Amino acid sequence: MKVLLVDLETEWRGGQNQALLLLKGLRARGHSAELVAPVGSALQQRARAAGIPVHAVERHFLRARAAAQLRRLTKKLDCSLVHVNEPHALTAAWLARTHRRVPLLVSRRVGYPISRNRFARMRYDAAACIIAISRWSAERVIHSGIPESKLAIVYEGIEIPARPSSEQRAEARSRWGVPADAPLLGCVGVLSPDKGQEWLIRALAELRKKFPSARLLLAGDGPCRERLQRLAEKAGIADAVIFAGFIPDVESVYAAMDVFLLPSFFEALSNALMSAMACAIPSIAFNLGGPAEIIEDGTSGLLVEPANVEALCAAIAKVLSNANFAESLGEKGRQRIEQEFSADKMVDGIIDVYDAILARAPQ
Repeated sequence: MKVLLVDLETEWRGGQNQALLLLKGLRARGHSAELVAPVGSALQQRARAAGIPVHAVERHFLRARAAAQLRRLTKKLDCSLVHVNEPHALTAAWLARTHRRVPLLVSRRVGYPISRNRFARMRYDAAACIIAISRWSAERVIHSGIPESKLAIVYEGIEIPARPSSEQRAEARSRWGVPADAPLLGCVGVLSPDKGQEWLIRALAELRKKFPSARLLLAGDGPCRERLQRLAEKAGIADAVIFAGFIPDVESVYAAMDVFLLPSFFEALSNALMSAMACAIPSIAFNLGGPAEIIEDGTSGLLVEPANVEALCAAIAKVLSNANFAESLGEKGRQRIEQEFSADKMVDGIIDVYDAILARAPQ
């Protein structure tokens, strides 16, 4: 099988991590897999470092250049199929009329409905299959008017890490000046309104009445950073909220945490949540979207009512007050990821979709 994966994002986020895991997994299983990505993008650099063939596209007029590149490559490489990893890549593939030469597959990893405007529908109608990363994401696609027969669901996956050692934990906490005995809550993600970090700050202000040394580590950057900093100052806990910014070695963030929090409102799944659970960190998320498909409430994590400070504080306090319960949540969370959300399971699921599409394709 010859797969051409297209991703035109320049930054490194969960979708790009999934693309790299898929490329590596395909090649490890003996398939040909190559990447089309912007010059200097994070995915291009990491894919090349992993020995994956990359066709780099100049960023000026990116989608038009990518479309021209795809027209050449689908002829030159004799591809079995083209898999686009995000909407800009879909636009480029549609402009290149890729779907008229080989099956076109689209990853859909957001919780927003597909726009009903004519241009958006024409792009998605061109796809042989839309691969949703959760049931919640798939439901949004169906509500947008896309036939269910065009959908497949394959959960994203992560590589299962080694458990952080006590030395790694001590080093990570020292990096941000967190004492060994201070409860550290953490969140990894872009600082944007839909990610909900403001609810963590509000909860921390209440929680510190019972756990006065508790701190919050926010790993990530984004448009809401200044507003969140002002909110922490207004609540009188500016010294207890650590704005770490974007952290390339995100493993060190997980190594430092006592509790992972995901207060997102529109999360189709969550690489950050899966990573925290794989590190056996007790995890709490809003009972919305994809995270509610990952966490088994009360067993492998806790789900709470969205935007409810009292419920969030109660869940955090339950974990911090009961070491045995916290350990059980962490261990069951790690088992959950190992069994249902591993990178290997994701790659095998995608290959099954490829095989089904190719079996239906005209010979």
